[in-house]
Amino acid sequence: MEKFSYEANGYNREEVNNFVKQVIQQTEGIINKCASQKEEIALLKEKLSHYESLEDTMKKALLNAEKAGDNVKRLAREEADMIVSDAKHNASRIVNESLLKAERIENEAEMLKKNIEIFKRKLKIIVDQQAAIVEEIETLELTE
Repeated sequence: MEKFSYEANGYNREEVNNFVKQVIQQTEGIINKCASQKEEIALLKEKLSHYESLEDTMKKALLNAEKAGDNVKRLAREEADMIVSDAKHNASRIVNESLLKAERIENEAEMLKKNIEIFKRKLKIIVDQQAAIVEEIETLELTE
């Protein structure tokens, strides 16, 4: 917790103002990080959709290959099966990686939100303490 030196009328205003500026900068940094992580999640979901579309295209290609001649059909099926298998494997891997990354980012975002709330509460306590000191000084000045 930040400690401020005292002046004639309470805490050193410059120190308090510098501390508040630091708090604001840190809060803005956290907010910016959350925004960039949300963008990253959206991008990962978009990529996931793209890979699912690719998988659907591969399945359609397999169906069309089965309608071709016997030799072409057999060769096309073998190659299409291999492509679909690779595509499914890659799509599954990409989906799993994307889901894990999205979950990690969501966990980080949640942690950042909690940290922001804690930070806000601490800042409010500091501000309330400062206000109480100012009020106490004003009361002392009035009684003198």
